Amino acid sequence: MRGMSTQITDLRQHILEVAKPLLLNKGYTAVGLTELLATAGIPKGSFYHYFDSKEGFGQALLDWYFGAYLAFLDDLLARPGKAQQRLMGFWQYWLDAQGGEDPAAKCLAVKLSAEVSDLSESMRVTLEQGTQGVIQRLTQCIAEGRTDGSLAHVKDAAQLANTLYQLWLGASLLAKVTRSRAPLESAMTGTRQLLKPPK
Repeated sequence: MRGMSTQITDLRQHILEVAKPLLLNKGYTAVGLTELLATAGIPKGSFYHYFDSKEGFGQALLDWYFGAYLAFLDDLLARPGKAQQRLMGFWQYWLDAQGGEDPAAKCLAVKLSAEVSDLSESMRVTLEQGTQGVIQRLTQCIAEGRTDGSLAHVKDAAQLANTLYQLWLGASLLAKVTRSRAPLESAMTGTRQLLKPPK
């Protein structure tokens, strides 16, 4: 019985791992179940053993994605150094990932937010919860910067975290529209100003 449970979990995980690059490339609505399951090498009828619907699959994919992303962010923001340096490291990572040529490195939230928020309430809620998780971690790190002196000038850590996240989310969408890194470079310039350490 235990082996069967492990197999189901592994197959479910396999579907999610195969789905991520497909959706990053094409989006949610453009990827049909037939294409997804053919790519995963799983019979079409098996899909409903793991997900109750395509919407349920989309929600599970976002849950899995944000779980991994938030764990990565926890690790990144816990590294040695002043909080300001750790935050700038995160934004540099974002610029490199979103501005790079590898579609698999790009952000699933950026890709799917505008597309699915009007299509699926459960997926919208999952996106909202995931993005709030990112903002909470940024808020905590900014607050640490107030304590360690690297961001002593910041009055409201939560407001700044929201502003920065919204700046980068918008810049990432504009980078897709313009097919240019320029919006991301502009976001980095603004971020350096907002997170400029005191002299």
